[in-house]
Amino acid sequence: MCGIVGAIGSRNVLPVLLQGLQRLEYRGYDSAGLAVRDAKGELKRFRALGKVKQLKQLVEQSDVVGNLGIAHTRWATHGAPAERNAHPHVSGVRVAVVHNGIIENHAALRVRLVSQGYTFTSETDTEVIAHLLAEKLESGADLLAAVNAAAAELDGAYALAAASPEDADRIIVTRAGSPLVIGVGEGENFIASDVAALLSETKQFIFLEEGDVAEICRDGITIFNGDGERVERPVKTSLLTGGSIEKGPYAHYMLKEIFEQPGVISETLEGRIHHGRLLEASFGHETTALLDKARHVQIVACGTSYHAGMVARYWLEEMGMPCSIEVASEYRYRRVVVPEKSLLITISQSGETADTLAALRGSRAQGYIGSLTVCNVPESSLVRESDVCFMTRAGTEIGVASTKAFTTQLVALRLLAIALARRGGLSDEMETAMVNELHALPRQVEVVLQLDDAIKQMAEGFSDKQNALFLGRGPFYPVAMEGALKLKEISYIHAEAYPAGELKHGPLALVDESMPVVCALPDDPLLEKVLSNLQEVRARGGELFLFSDQKVKVGLDRYQNLTLSDIYPGTAPIVYSIPLQLLAYHVAVFKGTDVDQPRNLAKSVTVE
Repeated sequence: MCGIVGAIGSRNVLPVLLQGLQRLEYRGYDSAGLAVRDAKGELKRFRALGKVKQLKQLVEQSDVVGNLGIAHTRWATHGAPAERNAHPHVSGVRVAVVHNGIIENHAALRVRLVSQGYTFTSETDTEVIAHLLAEKLESGADLLAAVNAAAAELDGAYALAAASPEDADRIIVTRAGSPLVIGVGEGENFIASDVAALLSETKQFIFLEEGDVAEICRDGITIFNGDGERVERPVKTSLLTGGSIEKGPYAHYMLKEIFEQPGVISETLEGRIHHGRLLEASFGHETTALLDKARHVQIVACGTSYHAGMVARYWLEEMGMPCSIEVASEYRYRRVVVPEKSLLITISQSGETADTLAALRGSRAQGYIGSLTVCNVPESSLVRESDVCFMTRAGTEIGVASTKAFTTQLVALRLLAIALARRGGLSDEMETAMVNELHALPRQVEVVLQLDDAIKQMAEGFSDKQNALFLGRGPFYPVAMEGALKLKEISYIHAEAYPAGELKHGPLALVDESMPVVCALPDDPLLEKVLSNLQEVRARGGELFLFSDQKVKVGLDRYQNLTLSDIYPGTAPIVYSIPLQLLAYHVAVFKGTDVDQPRNLAKSVTVE
């Protein structure tokens, strides 16, 4: 995933481009670059290895200004992080292009273009697009026609923007498989991968649909669909504010987002429960009919969203609804046997996850009764292409390691589980109890967040560790998986999660004095079995880091334990996720890693 920004107006757009890139840096931070058309009608390009601040220093050392420009922050796919691979890519002096996605047929196109005399200076797939555009321009096409012709030759996913020094009045953009939005201004217009990049410039946005090509001018926007027909796309007003994407008093976005969880959980519940009852109509008018038909649920997701789906499987099957779950990147590439009356549920923070989106699109020919997505971005592709959407209302999540998106996904899935359980004869008394647990959840999370200082002290025990083991049983196994993922993502400590009952089937061989073992200990029917598993760890010298219900009697030696009080069983997996997030955060801070922008990762995986 990469970030694209562009602007055209009467003022100098360099500050707009740089600020937009900084706000999109969560999408990629291997390198950054921009190109502007200056007063002489020439394209001036700046590129820098590393983060946007390196690019900004380079630009500030020059006296270049321009009122038309495109910019990019890169997450490396084809070609290592290097200045030569940074965008924008150019072909001579005729055209510059920025691109998010992967061009799958770039190798064949490269061979053809080299044979025609084009010289490549990078290892990227994007440079192919620049030379394709130049080829079309040299044959007499204008920039719009060149983009259309080039796009027809591209296989893969892309959002791209092109600018030419010969064309002072427009930027041409197109998208297929990767997101792109247009920011609507007065006497100026903008483009970006995400509305967050442009919130200081406009609140009015147009969301391009699959295959759209758009001509962005100072005083107007013209959009063509994949068939070349001129179309109108609605202008929507974003409810986000600039403050929602600032760190405020927090040292890192991740910490801010951890502490936002009581509020965003309340937002996700808002209007959906009332007087001890689930308000199913709040899901949308089509939801009831879809859920009425469902006799089986297939969940498809990736990463953290997959872990949320794993927890939901326990909830759904406990309530009598058969459920399967699979990683989207595997699901989309195998022959799928769909049980009768199966509902497809996709889960994604961004709504643009490439494998999940491909699984949804492929499902239409597989016999599902319909599709429902749990998502955080209202304008995303998953939301637009699913039959029903359930918005999580987590707000913008900037930190690469997902926190508040995960817990709000769990809240949404818990509500869906209650709705489906109604079809299986859920009593009014049981529904009220489950709804009341959710109603109490924001306050329970607030109480857990008060353990922050104690968790920070616990994290010191990890500062010299290279490996960690997370254990859990039942729905706390996927919670352990999420805890291990958080630790490895941001601290670079190798961490794995196992069902506690699997210790004797291999993982126990790894346990010694240098292996910290992390485990949540809720007061549930599997408690005694988990305690027995932890005895096995202690017998091998493993150091235990525990988070337990206050009613639990651990009865072990040499362990660190923090107790959580008044945790309801139905929502316990959500509550116990919070201390694991804080543990990973503080370990990363102690180790001095880049918490918000860990190496090799990007926020959303919009390419394979």
